[in-house]
Amino acid sequence: MNAELAVNLFAALSIGFLGSSHCLVMCGGIASALQLSMPGLSLMQQLKLQLALSLGRLTTYSLLGALTGAFGAAVLVKLGISLFWLKLLAGVLLLLMAFYVARLWFALTVLEKFGSALWRKVQPVAKTLLPLDSSHKALAYGLCWGFLPCGLVYSSLGWSLASGNALQGALLMLAFGVGTLPAMLAVGSFARQLSQFKNNKLIRASAAFLLAIYALYTIAIALAPRLF
Repeated sequence: MNAELAVNLFAALSIGFLGSSHCLVMCGGIASALQLSMPGLSLMQQLKLQLALSLGRLTTYSLLGALTGAFGAAVLVKLGISLFWLKLLAGVLLLLMAFYVARLWFALTVLEKFGSALWRKVQPVAKTLLPLDSSHKALAYGLCWGFLPCGLVYSSLGWSLASGNALQGALLMLAFGVGTLPAMLAVGSFARQLSQFKNNKLIRASAAFLLAIYALYTIAIALAPRLF
């Protein structure tokens, strides 16, 4: 693994964790409903199903990352669209994510509208899997859940697109998904404590600042060959 990829994976993991307060808003209701759809199960059995759900969601993220990475490499480049523009797009999307985390501008959520049509087709399939009384059904539901419209996911996919590589695109989305796990698996008082930590003004401002620095770094990397 080269140094640039290692840095990108760490950044994707951090973005997933820092941005997952949005996941608690978007997916928290679903997670709570799914918790109630696990009838008469012990805590360990529920945890097993929750892990299966997460495995399904992360699998979908990884597949989408691989597809966008491959698309960036095989289609856009062949059409004459330089990776420069893809990397520049990734940097801009990361900057929008920084604005979102800082709660200064929510333009990123506009991207969610683009996935609504697909989700309307997937959602009826997901509903047929309820109640979640087996690991197979939980895994399948998680695969569907990965298509839930989310601006953070779409901006991260833009990053995978800019990688121009299917494997790197998949790894970036997997790292992003792993970063969201603490928020999605958190229950009860721990969920409240995690939410309070992420909503702390100093923590949020620091996270947004670091994210903005990384976004500007990504943009600079894209622009450097053209400026020098």
